Amino acid sequence: MMLVLLIVVVALVFEFINGFHDTANAIATSVATKVMSPRQAVFLASVRNLLGALAGTAVATTIGKGLVDVQAVTSVSLLAALTAAIIWNLITWWFGLPSSSSHALIGGLCGAAVAAANGNWSVVHWIATDPASGKTIGLWPKVVMPMVIAPALGILVGYILMGLLLACAARWRPSTVNTLFRKCQFVSAAWMSFSHGTNDAQKTMGVIALTLFTATQSHAFDDLPSWLHFLHSPEFKVYPWIKVVCAITIAAGTAVGGWRIIHTLGKKMVKLQPIHGFAAQTTAAGIIQTASALGIPLSTTHVTSACITGVGATRRLNAVRWSVVERMLWAWLLTLPVTAAIGYAVVALFHLFGG
Repeated sequence: MMLVLLIVVVALVFEFINGFHDTANAIATSVATKVMSPRQAVFLASVRNLLGALAGTAVATTIGKGLVDVQAVTSVSLLAALTAAIIWNLITWWFGLPSSSSHALIGGLCGAAVAAANGNWSVVHWIATDPASGKTIGLWPKVVMPMVIAPALGILVGYILMGLLLACAARWRPSTVNTLFRKCQFVSAAWMSFSHGTNDAQKTMGVIALTLFTATQSHAFDDLPSWLHFLHSPEFKVYPWIKVVCAITIAAGTAVGGWRIIHTLGKKMVKLQPIHGFAAQTTAAGIIQTASALGIPLSTTHVTSACITGVGATRRLNAVRWSVVERMLWAWLLTLPVTAAIGYAVVALFHLFGG
């Protein structure tokens, strides 16, 4: 019982860290273009993240039962997955690298599940069909393919949208362009923050729902006092109270703000004007919102960075600081294997020393 509650607390800590780690995804371009002050941008992102987190549960369902065999999940493996994700998030946050919290959690979950199954890799759903819905699920279609396709799409669509905006505004005075798109960027920033909430907040919802379902199946809740009966979860389901708690937590984390990463995304990659910020945020928000509707736990970090790169490339290719992009690329490539290794190691150490 205490271990289950500890997992829920750690999951909420991850959600909080996810909030300040990924704040930059929604507000970096608004701050970089000086459309908003950091304080204004963080406030907007907090409110819209809260609302987005309350919308839908498709991504939570994917995380909870679409990637690994739920029968192989234990309380220890869930705790190990969260520990791996938190460690990686803090490391990349400290170095100002916009890595993926989503992939950190997924990597930790897969590695921990394999360790809990004594090294049996079949517990990971690589590609399968959900018997209940008939939809294709698994690590390959829901994580690996989108990890490649979404950033590529972000670069391409960002480049095209920026080109179209520049063509439309070619005869406008620069002051008119800046005035118009400063106003438009408030809308794009709000949409970006909302879409971030619909995707990122749901990952922790899935973990908490899976934790309660696993605990119920293992009879850990058989002797619950009446005032804790809401924890009893005979089926995998994201209950309303889980959504509310996670939404408030990610909003609180967003309010803290991740200024190191904002500096990297908003200033080091490419210099942005309001029209560039609007194009990047609109492209990213559209891609993330679509992924959320499809139940794909997308990396908002990957998408946002790719959109900024595509938009910046319309000025000229050397306008993008490719050395910064290279550093982020290495962080992205390492996230899944490193967190999987950490998750595996934590479970293995527990079995070695904890029995």
